[in-house]
Amino acid sequence: MTRKCILLRVGVDAGCGGIQGPLFDDGTFEFICIPDRKRVSVHTYGNMVGRDGKPLACYFPRSKRQAITDQHVHVDPEFETFTYGDPTVPKRSLRNLRPGDLLVFYCGLQRWGAACGWNRDQRPALYLAGFFEVAIAGMACGFDEDVLTSQFGKNFHVRYPSVFKQQKDDLVLVKGGPNSRLFRKGL
Repeated sequence: MTRKCILLRVGVDAGCGGIQGPLFDDGTFEFICIPDRKRVSVHTYGNMVGRDGKPLACYFPRSKRQAITDQHVHVDPEFETFTYGDPTVPKRSLRNLRPGDLLVFYCGLQRWGAACGWNRDQRPALYLAGFFEVAIAGMACGFDEDVLTSQFGKNFHVRYPSVFKQQKDDLVLVKGGPNSRLFRKGL
């Protein structure tokens, strides 16, 4: 069996969010999703807590923390039930992924020190963040309501009815199986 492996850049970066994700001295990292420009998400950088127990707003520059605390977060990919969605034309080919194929996520990370924050001496770099071993993939309009709810219900694009209604005909969805994961350390 031939398996496909697709690499996909995700998470905040200098162009979308204004920071890189933090990379800690022990090689672990905090995955931080991009801002939700539609402002529908229940998640904000102030109420969304990372793996280290801190609100994600703590990783933004002090001068921006107050404003970013209330910024809604576009949680996608989501690594709780392993879903990814995208309504844009460049991602449309993801609908052709088959069970067993790999969707590998990478992101920009930069060294972060607990005492002083961002280490400006270290340049950002790209790291593998995690992957989905594909269970199902396709266009949202091709899935019945039961599949959308049971398999993709936590995905940003499906979870919020106003977003889903607007994007349904263009939305590609990918669901990872039980072997999928968010890495603990950036690779």
